[in-house]
Amino acid sequence: MVEGRWSWIVPEGLWELARPLLPAARVRPQGGGVRKLDDEAVFAAIVYVLVSGCAWRALPPCFGASKSTVHRRFMIWAKAGVWARLHREVLDRMSGRA
Repeated sequence: MVEGRWSWIVPEGLWELARPLLPAARVRPQGGGVRKLDDEAVFAAIVYVLVSGCAWRALPPCFGASKSTVHRRFMIWAKAGVWARLHREVLDRMSGRA
């Protein structure tokens, strides 16, 4: 993680654990669209919503992503099992098994 970029919301080391668990971005068969959002910024936005308890619609603009994009990525990652695997990684690190 870039020092200080999202450190105010993402605990140290969490992004490094999460990054290899994320599925590869899906190729859009129709092409076009907007630029791919940085996974790290989307991850920070998701952590913000989960930690703060705010509604997706109240997501601050500082993350550079719309509420619908962040929520959609949250759901994609949930279906891919990212959150369960990340939870296990964190627990393993805390217990000294990793």
